[in-house]
Amino acid sequence: MSKYIFVTGGVVSSLGKGIISASIGKLLQARGFRITIQKFDPYINIDPGTLNPYEHGECYVTSDGMETDLDLGHYERFTGITTTRHNSQTTGRIYQSVIEAERRGDYLGRTIQVVPHITDEIKRRMKYLEKDGYDFIITEIGGTIGDIESAPFLESIRQLKWELGRDAVTVHLTYVPYLKAAGELKTKPTQHSVKELQSVGIQPDILILRTERHLDDNLRRKVAGFCNVALECVIQSEDMPSIYEVPVSMQRQGLDAAILRKMGIPVGETPELGPWNRFLELRKRAKEVVRIGLVGKYALQDAYKSICESLSHAATYNDRKVEITFIDSEHLDISLLEQQDGLVICPGFGQRGTKGKMIAVRYARENDVPCFGICLGMQMMVIEFARDVLGLKDADSAEMAETKNAVIDLMAGQKGIANLGGTMRLGAYDCELEAGTRMETVYGERLIRERHRHRYEFNNDYLGRFEDAGMKCVGKNPETSLVEIVEIPELRWFVGTQFHPEYQSTVLNPHPLFMDFIKAAIGR
Repeated sequence: MSKYIFVTGGVVSSLGKGIISASIGKLLQARGFRITIQKFDPYINIDPGTLNPYEHGECYVTSDGMETDLDLGHYERFTGITTTRHNSQTTGRIYQSVIEAERRGDYLGRTIQVVPHITDEIKRRMKYLEKDGYDFIITEIGGTIGDIESAPFLESIRQLKWELGRDAVTVHLTYVPYLKAAGELKTKPTQHSVKELQSVGIQPDILILRTERHLDDNLRRKVAGFCNVALECVIQSEDMPSIYEVPVSMQRQGLDAAILRKMGIPVGETPELGPWNRFLELRKRAKEVVRIGLVGKYALQDAYKSICESLSHAATYNDRKVEITFIDSEHLDISLLEQQDGLVICPGFGQRGTKGKMIAVRYARENDVPCFGICLGMQMMVIEFARDVLGLKDADSAEMAETKNAVIDLMAGQKGIANLGGTMRLGAYDCELEAGTRMETVYGERLIRERHRHRYEFNNDYLGRFEDAGMKCVGKNPETSLVEIVEIPELRWFVGTQFHPEYQSTVLNPHPLFMDFIKAAIGR
């Protein structure tokens, strides 16, 4: 039977519950346990697929095509697990399921209530992955204790803790602020957060104190006393130079050992985390910098989270630190392009910022700057090439404008569908690479599988003209012949992918495309 770890947060949002959940998973994995991690988000949207990145950051896509919260990216990058739609749940999906069941008559005319019907559905989904035989199921609850929308999730946790006994523990992440004027760290927000949790019937087993300054044992002892938590179970999460140092810090303070003791599981020897520590050592050892410009329309770090982390992984294994500069494609500054060793033309939707992306593409193509176009970024490469090299001045995407030369067009099977959630090509699809190409060498195999999130495709009616002019279509879906990768082989590194390779780069297995791109940027 699986054991459950619930991760909740208090005081303020953005404390790093996702990083803590991923770190717990990593540490338990290192001890030989089979783990998975799931996220329960309290917003009523069915998924974050239609949310503006300014609202919720990056939309991460699982291999089976679920649009999810960006924390699932952290789970996969830290642990190497493959998440699915069952690892991501929202209030919207849960209520939708209950309402659909009521409409079918499944409840035989009974009054539908939050307790027990909504909480029973939450508990069913929390335990769903148990069928796959995991030793531990780590469940992160989005939002903050006290939020009205989180109440059904907390009630479900209270019930499960009562039902599961020692097979369930709650890890509560709170904040200990430093008041500069008083020169003191304050524990009162943590105390109030724990009281709020206790008021709904949940006693936290482990407290993790997010802090910008080191907490001494006296302060930890004070928190332990006021919150009814053992001193060894009061862990501090200080600001770290990198999120990848968090698991090592948590292990050093005995977080994984505390969880095992709470569940009555023998602790055993502390694992060495050898490959992980080697990765951290490479990061510390790297002195030289490789400069990469992200050309996109969202001036927000979390909007391109997986791309940034993939570049960081690849730079580390190439003995470099990556210096990422956001370049606003809506108000493009050419001088910023000139300062970069490589350019990433970012994904996105809609027309805003596309002109700047095409200017950046042309600059990279004409100046032989390593350039990596992802999804919409690849489409901008195609449109710019069609206009400037093929001479099709009205070339465009059917998403952006009506034109006779829609070199990027809507997939035939998607035309006429109005539901935004149903018009996407989502999840992992096969791609066959042309023999003898750079891409085959990079991947080391002919058949690859990558994740997608898009509506529009390269228009194969123009395939011959592009290839004759020097832009080669070197990767295609073997079933549909849809173009997946374009490249100009004569340039140092000019590659566009319709898929999102950033979703599959992990700490211990950096993505080969990002590795090769960074090498090219260093070479320049």
